[in-house]
Amino acid sequence: MTRGHQQAADQSAHHGPEQGQRGATRGWIRLGAVAGVAGPVAFTLAWVVGSFMQPGESFTAVQISGLAADNARDPWIMIAGFVLLGCCAVLFGAVLRRALGGWPRAGLGPAAIQAAGVCTLAVGLLRRDHVLLTGGPPSWHNQAHDVVSAIAYVLLIAAPLLIAGRLRRDREWHGLAVALAASALLSAGVLVFFYSAPHSSWDGLLQRIAVSLPLAAIAALSGRLAVLSRPEPSGPG
Repeated sequence: MTRGHQQAADQSAHHGPEQGQRGATRGWIRLGAVAGVAGPVAFTLAWVVGSFMQPGESFTAVQISGLAADNARDPWIMIAGFVLLGCCAVLFGAVLRRALGGWPRAGLGPAAIQAAGVCTLAVGLLRRDHVLLTGGPPSWHNQAHDVVSAIAYVLLIAAPLLIAGRLRRDREWHGLAVALAASALLSAGVLVFFYSAPHSSWDGLLQRIAVSLPLAAIAALSGRLAVLSRPEPSGPG
């Protein structure tokens, strides 16, 4: 083997594992980006389909949790939506933390997304007793559902705000910071109306808006993550 060939082989052996690690990282980040879009899309499709399937009720008459209640029609659709969103949020939060430089540089935003994902899983499994909010003593899982739902709402607002605070210091992500903060503040305002007039005819619509805003922000963040995970174009030769 000539000296030139030996140097080329040494360089290949030196850079090979590093390049393979970068490729594995990009693949992991792309998977997280897909999860960050797939979860919100699956959840939204679940409540859209479930809303249309409830007999004798208008599209927004039933709150999202009611679509997974014991006496709902095909509650498994909404339960699946909760489970998919929860699992995808946990994965996306882990990948986002890595993409933002790991702990502590990534901040608390990714952890808030993961915590919201865990709460979403619990909300889907701790089902409401009835499709509509009715009188009578609620079951223990209905009460637990209400508590965990409130925690999930807080986390869905906190996560975009925390991430926005982190991204405004990064040139590659700065453009998303304003959109994330705006979606969180708008969602918080809608939830104030939602909780201030419970059982009103607007509850179902307000809830759908309040939930969709932060989920749209997460999907946008996932899209940006997918763009940044693209492999760099190789040089000539």
